[in-house]
Amino acid sequence: MQDAEADAQAVARVRAGEPEAFRVLMERHGRAVHRLAFRMTGNEQDAEDVVQESFLRAFRNLDHFEARAQFGSWLYRIAANCSYDLLRARARRLARTEPADATPDLDASVPTGDPGPDRLLAGAEVRRRIRAAMSRMSALERSAFTLRHLEGMSIAEIAQALDLQGEAAKQSVFRAVRKLRGALAEHAQGALRAKA
Repeated sequence: MQDAEADAQAVARVRAGEPEAFRVLMERHGRAVHRLAFRMTGNEQDAEDVVQESFLRAFRNLDHFEARAQFGSWLYRIAANCSYDLLRARARRLARTEPADATPDLDASVPTGDPGPDRLLAGAEVRRRIRAAMSRMSALERSAFTLRHLEGMSIAEIAQALDLQGEAAKQSVFRAVRKLRGALAEHAQGALRAKA
């Protein structure tokens, strides 16, 4: 049985009064939702909160789900919105309570490469610069960047997931990439000067 058919059958069972069938959907999509949430929030606890909130919202709004749509895509949009909401709330909290250099841990989403000492040192510096650049991104920029470059969504899918116009989604991705490139260019120039 194909994934979409299995999802459709589980949704139909829940709508028919069998709420325990929702567990099938949670088991099938939990890992992907968690991966998205972790990449967007950069924090394991926040990712767990997003997963719980996403499935809760999906269960509560299952009557609004259109059967002709893919359940996984619908759930992904819910998870992206939950992550975005959490990032905006975090940014407001941090602006009031923490110093500007406090950043989430994004090491798990950045490959380190060869574990040699020189590469480890360089990789740590690159990760630090990426964290710093992502901390300067707005919640919208970070969400759009994550959906585009870590989750592979199209601009149209990002716009739909974040409830934006297509051009606004494209500009958010562009601004995020520009900030990241700037941070990495500074690192590359510093590394070249050190070798000279």
